Amino acid sequence: MAAHRCGPLKQQNKAHKGGRHRGRGSVQRDGKGRIELKILCKKVRKELSRVDQRHRANQLRKQKKEAVLAEKRQLGSKDGPPHQVLVVALHNRISLPEAFRLLQDRDMGTVHLNEWGSTYSFMLLCPRLKHRWFFTSAKRGDLHSVLDMAKVADTILFLLDPLEGWDSTGDYCLSCLFAQGLPTYTLAVQGVSGLPLKKQIDARKKLSKAVEKRFPDDRLLLLDTQQEAAMLLRQLANQKRRHLAFRDRRAYLFTHAADFVPSEENNLMGTLKISGYVRGQTLNVNSLLHIVGHGDFQMKQIDAPMDPFPLNPKVTKSQKDSGMAMEICASDVVSHMEEDLKVLMKADPDRQESLQTEVIPDPMEGEQTWPTEEELSEAKNYLKEGSKVVKKVPKGTSSYQAEWILDEGGESSDEGDEYEHDFMEEDSQDEKSEEEEECETMTVGESVRDDLYDEKVDEEAEEKMLEKYKQERLEEMFPDEMDTPRDVAARIRFQKYRGLKSFRTSPWDPKENLPRDYARIFQFQNFTNTRKSIFKEIEEKEAEGAEVGWYVTLHVSEVPFSVVEYFRKGAPLIAFSLLPHEQKMSVLNMVVSRNPGNTEPVKAKEELIFHCGFRRFRASPLFSQHTAADKHKLQRFLTADAALVVTVYAPITFPPASVLLFKQKSNGMHSLVATGHLLSVDPDRMVIKRVVLSGHPFKIFTKMAVVRYMFFNREDVLWFKPVELRTKWGRRGHIKEPLGTHGHMKCSFDGKLKSQDTVLMNLYKRVFPKWTYDPYVPEPVPWAKSEISSTVPELDME
Repeated sequence: MAAHRCGPLKQQNKAHKGGRHRGRGSVQRDGKGRIELKILCKKVRKELSRVDQRHRANQLRKQKKEAVLAEKRQLGSKDGPPHQVLVVALHNRISLPEAFRLLQDRDMGTVHLNEWGSTYSFMLLCPRLKHRWFFTSAKRGDLHSVLDMAKVADTILFLLDPLEGWDSTGDYCLSCLFAQGLPTYTLAVQGVSGLPLKKQIDARKKLSKAVEKRFPDDRLLLLDTQQEAAMLLRQLANQKRRHLAFRDRRAYLFTHAADFVPSEENNLMGTLKISGYVRGQTLNVNSLLHIVGHGDFQMKQIDAPMDPFPLNPKVTKSQKDSGMAMEICASDVVSHMEEDLKVLMKADPDRQESLQTEVIPDPMEGEQTWPTEEELSEAKNYLKEGSKVVKKVPKGTSSYQAEWILDEGGESSDEGDEYEHDFMEEDSQDEKSEEEEECETMTVGESVRDDLYDEKVDEEAEEKMLEKYKQERLEEMFPDEMDTPRDVAARIRFQKYRGLKSFRTSPWDPKENLPRDYARIFQFQNFTNTRKSIFKEIEEKEAEGAEVGWYVTLHVSEVPFSVVEYFRKGAPLIAFSLLPHEQKMSVLNMVVSRNPGNTEPVKAKEELIFHCGFRRFRASPLFSQHTAADKHKLQRFLTADAALVVTVYAPITFPPASVLLFKQKSNGMHSLVATGHLLSVDPDRMVIKRVVLSGHPFKIFTKMAVVRYMFFNREDVLWFKPVELRTKWGRRGHIKEPLGTHGHMKCSFDGKLKSQDTVLMNLYKRVFPKWTYDPYVPEPVPWAKSEISSTVPELDME
């Protein structure tokens, strides 16, 4: 009897895998030579008993609670900075002087009116509540001042109208503040007592319901009497604190006093002395200082004068009347400031941060050898041989004469065009004569309003805007499509472009063909790790310098005189300390979304105004898709349906940081275009521009087709032959060979083409932003209610 033999289709079972459940012997063999762990690992941590776990959780909860309470008690106390409150009126019927009169309660404490800026700013010292406030406000319509003061304010007090809540200007202000990031805020209603008693309760209910869209679960307070103002102050002192991430890791200062000492060489440059309370983190004199809207500077020294607004001022009794007490006012403190001046720190030149923002490129680095004369002559001969055209000419014709011989078709077409042009001119003249016979003349009264309206219209701006709208519509209908030029060869016009088998998976070296501007910027080897190490050092290491809550005077060197003029006009002067590397230029990527209230087309590489964290600057950005791939397609316009990534040259800023994009109009106003956040600092992020060339099938066979109008000469067809083709209906193909000399080509596809289909060729090129960074932003024209496009309509309280 023959033995059984397995056939070729024998079943092959998988070998057994031990996995995690191994025997003791294999564990001992794998563990030979290993050393026991000296730190507490996750496995040991999990083996804590339930009682210990509960006890540990209670300890952590208690520590966090104590830290929050300590932070709340320090703000506004005698050892901490004053509680800075920014008062924002959201309606034109709100009276700021009346609100400030109610808050300046002499029974609550001492009031100090400051003289440096706006009339609506004062310091309130309340020993009974052991708290001190600094109330300030910006001029209505001054967008930069509102945003800058909101960056350093501890609390924002919004004043609402009892009937409408906020108008279009207030809504525009709220949109900008929400996008930048709101600190702690409080809502107060002014003017409820002026309404009839029957309408007061109804108005408050309607206002609460309407305010829920912007401020859900927030309580509305009243501000019409001294008692309501006292309740508001207690609410401001005791409410929960909200943090802004971009300012918690940096020291910042709101300027209360400023002085300018000109240098000996130039009166327009000198040393700026700014005084204020340190907030956020400890301020080191060796770090750089950024004055918002003016640039980065170095500090010489930090002084510690007497606090001009102490919570418990010294009391001196006069000899005449022992019962009367006299408080030391801020003016007396200033007069004795020189006597009590104390120098905290002086800058160390060896440890001080440098102001270098760019790398000085070496023009000889990476040089290449220039081709020899023999190589150049060979290249010319090769081009001449490739450009030869075969023509039928009479016998005895020289090569020079052959160049002047034209094709018969060209002559006939020119004659036909001339004939057609003459014929159309005759028709137009006949039509004009007929219209003149039919029409009559009559007098019509002129409209004065139309003439006045036309005087305000800028025709040139209207033409530019119309052209932008047309380009945006074409881009939506035919994305990235471009007509092949007829006056320039396609191989020359698109010589910097390349074809890709797959946009997602095809390789592209990020270091290839970089522009000269990339030699000027700084790049991190690992940006994420650098950011983590800097933030960890801030949390763990104790920094030297002025502590939070101290009143200090900073000596800032090499400051232009225009900064002091800006402060003396009443504008706020705000300074932020910079983290390491934040003065250096690099490529910033920001994720933004289009503001619904702005519908004007915004083209790539158009100058925009950026508010990125604590910085404010102008730049010309690129727009690209926000994807997880290594290549990102360029968007020619800022779209409204999806979030895009904005790429610009700008100083390094460590995220998180909010981003606001504004566009300056012809009348000087700034219109909010988009809002978002900072994504990364990465020069290697590739933005790829796509160009789509289109052709039309002329003759269609089974899987073959003759395509025309994509190219207009034979050499271009041969040049782009390796690039893959696709159609709008999903077919794939490639060029087989050119036909004739007018750009017709034979193409093969993976299926039969439809006559109404369009053949497309995708070409790609990496693009880079323009170096147009400018840290100086012109002051905007104050908003007018009629010129602001509101994102949310005004509240209907009727």
